[in-house]
Amino acid sequence: MSSRVITLPNFLTVIRMVLIPVFVTLLVYQRYGWALFVFVAAGVTDGLDGLLARNLKQGSELGRILDPIADKLMLVTAFIALSQHNLLPHPLPRHFPIPFWVTAAVISRDIFIIVGAAAINIVTGFRGFRPSLLGKASTVVQVCAIILVLVAVHVPWVSGYVLPTVYATVFLLAIASGIHYVFHASRLLNEKQASSSES
Repeated sequence: MSSRVITLPNFLTVIRMVLIPVFVTLLVYQRYGWALFVFVAAGVTDGLDGLLARNLKQGSELGRILDPIADKLMLVTAFIALSQHNLLPHPLPRHFPIPFWVTAAVISRDIFIIVGAAAINIVTGFRGFRPSLLGKASTVVQVCAIILVLVAVHVPWVSGYVLPTVYATVFLLAIASGIHYVFHASRLLNEKQASSSES
């Protein structure tokens, strides 16, 4: 893990963060097709920066911190924006906007994990947190949800039949992964303490 700042993966991460206000601006002007394109492009840069970091051996401490921040900023911004009535076409399609309880669950989960990790780090100095499998599944579902919401603006049957299931799945996975992370972080901490005692 390098201490370098200027690397290609970090550059792609910064581009992803720059795309966030572009995405919101497109929603404000109701350019939903372009907003979908920007959101997917941000997802592509997310996959590319990890791939390049491994293949070019350009992993860095800065990238390890910035990458999840960029992901969460894009997702949280998308959920908040698409929960606003004034950013969606009128009359509103069925099951629009994203219900507040879904957005609240997504944001609360992230805040819970960040605050918990920070508290553990302050008390124990432990920094080896890794995403859990359930957490990764929750993130994937959230990404798919945003894509489906933007598609549903132009495809009515997606709005009518798919979105309620998507909202429920996002909500349940956000809650489940948040609770699961308590046990996941505890296991990582115990493994760290066990390896420290052995050495």
